[in-house]
Amino acid sequence: MGAWGHLALDNDSAADWVYDLEGREDLSLVEAALASLEEVGGEYLEQDLACAALAACEVLARLRGKPGHHNAYTQKVDAWVAQHRLLPSPALLQRAARAIERILGQESELKELWEESDDASAWRAGVEDLKLRATA
Repeated sequence: MGAWGHLALDNDSAADWVYDLEGREDLSLVEAALASLEEVGGEYLEQDLACAALAACEVLARLRGKPGHHNAYTQKVDAWVAQHRLLPSPALLQRAARAIERILGQESELKELWEESDDASAWRAGVEDLKLRATA
């Protein structure tokens, strides 16, 4: 996993996903990221799908006015949100909450990779914070 930090947008998979967000005028990419994760069901969840879903949740949090943090890796998302003042539906926010629970649960490659690192607690705290910002 190409990660340079423990936050949702601090990795190659999220950066690729954000690149695809540019040029979108709606939440279809967010919905697609959550749908891809949902399609896995209880099977093993690969880290790229998890990273895309977390990036999607970060978009939702920022649309709700709860950005949490700003850095060089959030700039494209922040700019997109500023141009697209969309209101996520309650159903979409519930899907985001379930996605985060799934990523933190069993059979999650991203969780396993972070658990093998020295930053596991920081990563988990960041994901829990994202869940609150995106869905609470």
